[in-house]
Amino acid sequence: MAQEFFIKSTDLEDKIRQLLPSQGGLGAGFDLSASTQIVPIVDLTESAEGSNLREDLQSAISFNSATEFDVSNASTTVISTTGYWRIFGGAAFDAGSNAGVALTANFVINDGASDKLINSMSLVGKADGSIFGSFFDFIIKLEAGHTFRISSANADCKIRGSVRQLAALDGTLINP
Repeated sequence: MAQEFFIKSTDLEDKIRQLLPSQGGLGAGFDLSASTQIVPIVDLTESAEGSNLREDLQSAISFNSATEFDVSNASTTVISTTGYWRIFGGAAFDAGSNAGVALTANFVINDGASDKLINSMSLVGKADGSIFGSFFDFIIKLEAGHTFRISSANADCKIRGSVRQLAALDGTLINP
């Protein structure tokens, strides 16, 4: 026989009100309760959100979902569409022909008026013929009017990779 316990927690009650506004939260005169009875739960969250893929599979890269970029000695707008984006790739620095020169790869979000540096890789060249590489993989959110740019101020700093939209601005997942 199952036993029932009443729970008094302002934090839990506030969370219920937040998660279930159409039900009025708990409403007057209702208490949270717990039971020793085992009740199986079926999680339909992914289907309700419009995705039947696991989260790791939902963020997969496919031929149709990835857009590649190749930036060298330039500043290039890579994304100008709102949403959540994954940016991944690598930067190669030819330090050998640039003794004393700073080779820098910059990743910037621009709001239409100013830049915000969100990631940067830099290397000062040596006269020893060295070539260095570095990988990157991160997720950004672009609001309306924002753009994502990648820049390299030297032809010996090459940044190549791809972008893939993971979700719309409202959080709706975009499958590969």
